[in-house]
Amino acid sequence: MDTSTTTQVIGEIIGTLILVLLGDGVVAGVSLRKSKAEGAGWVAITLGWGAGVTIGAYAAGYMSFAHLNPAVTIGMAIAGNIGWNMVVPYILGQMIGAILGAILLYIHYYPHWKETEDPAAILGTFATGPAIRSLGANLISEIIGTFMLVFALLAFGMNKFGEGLNPIAVGILILVIGLSLGGTTGYAINPARDLGPRLAHAFLPIPNKGDSDWGYAWVPVLGPIIGGSLAALLFMALPI
Repeated sequence: MDTSTTTQVIGEIIGTLILVLLGDGVVAGVSLRKSKAEGAGWVAITLGWGAGVTIGAYAAGYMSFAHLNPAVTIGMAIAGNIGWNMVVPYILGQMIGAILGAILLYIHYYPHWKETEDPAAILGTFATGPAIRSLGANLISEIIGTFMLVFALLAFGMNKFGEGLNPIAVGILILVIGLSLGGTTGYAINPARDLGPRLAHAFLPIPNKGDSDWGYAWVPVLGPIIGGSLAALLFMALPI
């Protein structure tokens, strides 16, 4: 990619902002009281996340590689698809974008926080949490989900798509991971997508919020990094 480092970081900021705003936005719509989408369920959430990632990738794709995910960036660096010198700038951009997206989410749903009395539901609109809290099992879920994400992305790179179609394939990938593997932890599969909004949840003056569950926060950060790294290492070891 010929664009400057600054342009690429801006692309990651914008793309990740859109990913979080639209992805967490559908969770908020489903979870918050008196939303017109209240109770729409898991299928609506996974569809929204798949579409949100697609739109974020389109928005960033002409400026950066549209990773929008530190686990993807690290995996691509291991696979040699991006220089290691770009890893830290990309991750910083992703974190900034995720925090800004969460702030916009808070503003957009402003009247609904006061109407929602469940602190867990409020936290769930920002960050992921397990259906059954078992940190070892939760970590493995995040590893497996992100392994599938990064391995499939690397495989996509070996195929030829019609111009502009790659983000749609990525959105379908996010959708199927959510439907098949997301029910255990809410499928963060992206450290920035979880940590950035969790930080925003901690500092924003959200009515009725509880704590930000920092005891769990390391799982959706470490799990995706391990899963993405393992996927890249395996992919590089294949006889291709």
